[in-house]
Amino acid sequence: MITCDIKDLYVNIPIEETLAITKSMLLKNTGTQITQQIVTLMRPVLSQNYIKFQNKIYQPEKGLSLGSPVSSTIAELFLQHFEDIRLKQLLDTKNIIFYTRYVDDILIIQDTKRIHPDHINTYVNQIHTDIKLIPTYENNGCISFLDRLIIRKPSDLEIDIFRKPTTTDTNFNLFSYHPVEHKVVAFRYHITRMHSLPLTPERKQKIDINTTNRTKITTAHQNFFKH
Repeated sequence: MITCDIKDLYVNIPIEETLAITKSMLLKNTGTQITQQIVTLMRPVLSQNYIKFQNKIYQPEKGLSLGSPVSSTIAELFLQHFEDIRLKQLLDTKNIIFYTRYVDDILIIQDTKRIHPDHINTYVNQIHTDIKLIPTYENNGCISFLDRLIIRKPSDLEIDIFRKPTTTDTNFNLFSYHPVEHKVVAFRYHITRMHSLPLTPERKQKIDINTTNRTKITTAHQNFFKH
């Protein structure tokens, strides 16, 4: 197993190439006139990628504006094309058993008898000059992806909840001005996650104990505000 993080995704998206990809995709389902209008409108929007540093304003040759409402959609469009055109060749070899991506985080499960993780890393980092992936290899049969810990067993894979070493499990302060609903939602999330993931009974029991203790605190919070 291997996870990859796309290095500096937004600031490395090539604008002109993305516009060409957008035009090609639109022409498959839209007329030439409408396609050209959309691309013409997109160009000035994507070109507004100015940055300010030490009281000087710069305009990079590539990259999307951080904070722009369209940047996430444009980045996703580019990455889907990147996967369909470039990574599909690797997936078709059947050396990759499973592939998934969430924004700029990628999880790959490969056939260890047919391909080495280093070969995957070398291949994907040679596909595009602007897109670089930083790999993380499994350690002792375990690897983290988002907030999941994937554990390799002899016959299958198991899932556990992953917590970073810096996790504090801190919630909203009792006396903060946040609405009670905001203070409760974190616990609802923990409970929903526990019941939706295919956890082993032992792991689920361990999480249940922690969640129950937190829920008791939350109940005390609610009672406090009712009075």
